[in-house]
Amino acid sequence: MNAQKITRSLLREAGIGVALLLLSVVFIFFAPNFATFANLRNIFTQISINTVIAIGMTFVILLAGIDLSVGSVLALCAVVAGLIISNPSLPVGVAILLSILSSVAIGMVCGLFNGFVSERWKIASFVVTLGMLNIARGLALEVSHSRTIFMFPKAFTMAGDLTLLGIPFIFLIAVTLVVLAHFILSKTVFGRLIYAIGNNEEAVRLSGHNPMKYKIIAFVICGATVGIAAIMYMMRLQIASPILGVGFELSAIAAVVIGGTSMLGGKGSLIGTFLGACIIGVLNNGLLLIGLGDFARQIITGFIIILAVILDTYRYRLSKALST
Repeated sequence: MNAQKITRSLLREAGIGVALLLLSVVFIFFAPNFATFANLRNIFTQISINTVIAIGMTFVILLAGIDLSVGSVLALCAVVAGLIISNPSLPVGVAILLSILSSVAIGMVCGLFNGFVSERWKIASFVVTLGMLNIARGLALEVSHSRTIFMFPKAFTMAGDLTLLGIPFIFLIAVTLVVLAHFILSKTVFGRLIYAIGNNEEAVRLSGHNPMKYKIIAFVICGATVGIAAIMYMMRLQIASPILGVGFELSAIAAVVIGGTSMLGGKGSLIGTFLGACIIGVLNNGLLLIGLGDFARQIITGFIIILAVILDTYRYRLSKALST
């Protein structure tokens, strides 16, 4: 049975990989300069932040939950980290370390709030995270006094432009986190329980485990990845603004869903999520090179998300029919 599940997962990921390849081939022919190394490096840079956020979102969606607050939480993490790192009274090394730790810690606290409230009072996660979306955005505006923070230490901003063998450093961070998260989901007891809860929460409860604990941890992981993404954003654009992150939740959800993770929970993988983030990045980049504006790209991305959910629904019905 496990071999069958692994085979289906590999086939699903292979299908997503083929879709990414075909999309790339189309843009090679129709989008000027798409296949240049400079543009590929741009794509790697552009997908890095979305990939990291989508990693945490995968944990939540595997449990049939959702987190709509990631964009606003990212803004809150960034402005707090920005205030710390730009503080001239702190030594540069200390300021960088404290900013990273504070960003991740704030993301985890927001995730803890989302998970605990959702599970303690059995409220749909989209309602709780919708509330957190407003809370985090308001806090970001209040803490920063509605101003953009910049003038970060050079040692920090250099990391955003750093490349290793031509590959952006922040992309390597994203890939490392994908590998780590994939290992956790596929090779640890915690990961197996995430899938089990997503498939049949009652069965997990009857086996002696507490699903509430694992659901809360999943939201905390999601918050932690948002905190990391905030630092990566600051490295790349060298600013921290209370209005950044608008729409980031939609891009992350799109990457997860297009990557084959079921909105009903229990099915999906981090490799699929990574490929989904690549598809979003290639699509946005290729459409931009063709000459389409932001509005048209948003429309097309929205249709692709809807199509992915429709396909997921049919896939779920088929798998259910085959299992009976």
